[in-house]
Amino acid sequence: MTTSPNFVTREVERLVSGALVSDGAGVKLLRVLTPDLQRRLDPFLMLDEFRSDNPSDYLAGFPDHPHRGFETVTYMLAGRMRHRDNAGHEGLLTAGGVQWMTAGRGIVHSELPEQEQGLMHGFQLWVNLPARAKMTEPGYRDIPAEEIPYTATAEGVTIRVIAGSVAGIDGAVRREETEPLYLDVGLPAESAYEAPIPAVHNAFLYVYEGEVKVGARGEPVRARQLAVLNNRADADGVRLTTSGGARLLLIAGRPLNEPIVQWGPFVMNTREEVEQAVRDFRSGSF
Repeated sequence: MTTSPNFVTREVERLVSGALVSDGAGVKLLRVLTPDLQRRLDPFLMLDEFRSDNPSDYLAGFPDHPHRGFETVTYMLAGRMRHRDNAGHEGLLTAGGVQWMTAGRGIVHSELPEQEQGLMHGFQLWVNLPARAKMTEPGYRDIPAEEIPYTATAEGVTIRVIAGSVAGIDGAVRREETEPLYLDVGLPAESAYEAPIPAVHNAFLYVYEGEVKVGARGEPVRARQLAVLNNRADADGVRLTTSGGARLLLIAGRPLNEPIVQWGPFVMNTREEVEQAVRDFRSGSF
């Protein structure tokens, strides 16, 4: 394992195991970024993992439902999901692909599996929008697997750059307000990776296969655990090492430092704005 003695690493501040929940029309999920972490991990609001080879866990999918005030990022590792919305967008999300949707002032969409058997595995991340952009025009982008930039280190560590920039490689998505970094990192056995993270960003990682040791202390983070990374002004990023191999999501973003008021699928800055979102949805003006 190759590491740099001059690299200043973040450490694990807190480990989170998440909660099993049911959402949509009964889809079983592991919710690992929950509302109690929204302030600490600003601008991120939620992270769910869905993973099952039992069709009864996912077949009903997510029928029509609304959103306002934030962005959803769906990353599919296995399976197929069809997106349709009331703005006329439609797309099929397949293995390795990403769907980046800006709800903005309001959108109603559905996400329905296009398979009746086999493994369905992926993640949905919610990214907050700043107050000035919460009522922006809704947007939608499908990014197939082959359009997600990819790099590898000499040790065989693989990095898919969904958002942000790593080693001079720009990711598939960039956002000026929150500057999100979203990496899918694969570490082979007996390898190490020093991931750069802007010092002003809040950051976390989620291990979805294997086990990784984090920071100079080598804090172990096991499969299906989220690790909140500490903030320090002199940090270069985070050091990751593994003995048996691991795959993980590394996510970071510049905090908005704005009020967060959420009611279900609506995330605004004040209670009055959320109440208006409810009225607008019920009146059919999304």
